[in-house]
Amino acid sequence: MPPETYVRLLCPECGKQWESAPRDLPEHKDMYHCPNCHATRRTAEFARTEHDLDTLKQLS
Repeated sequence: MPPETYVRLLCPECGKQWESAPRDLPEHKDMYHCPNCHATRRTAEFARTEHDLDTLKQLS
């Protein structure tokens, strides 16, 4: 069984870092809320790196 793909996330407001499976996130252009401080931004703005953003775009 292949390993599960995940994206690394970083809240631009509070700095919380976490990982999530792309299937558990809204599409990159949709709004998302930080589970820590509840900041609301486009999901793409939470992607930690360009690679994470590319993964999110491909698999969400």
